[in-house]
Amino acid sequence: MTGVVLPTAIREFVDATNRGDSDAFLEAFSDDPILDDWGRVFVGREGVAAWNRSDNIGQRSHFEVVGVEAGAEPDSHVVTVRVTGGGYNGTSPITFRLREGKIDRLIIAPS
Repeated sequence: MTGVVLPTAIREFVDATNRGDSDAFLEAFSDDPILDDWGRVFVGREGVAAWNRSDNIGQRSHFEVVGVEAGAEPDSHVVTVRVTGGGYNGTSPITFRLREGKIDRLIIAPS
């Protein structure tokens, strides 16, 4: 999707995933994030790093942003992505809540 302006942390999340850069991926998150992937909850940067290894960069995921809208909470955004790679393949909304410019909560739910 061209012309979409994503908040910096979300853009870094997408770009780092697509480059396979785990260090940059983790830098997009706050110090104490929560990631909820269809009910599987990962807490803290260690939890996010584990999810990244098992479900994201570890599966060679690639994200194509196909939609962005404001979320229901302040500083939240719903980003619809098309995912390809060695794991999940399909289109799914991801809800990001930011705190001080970093991803503080990420929720992946069925569309």
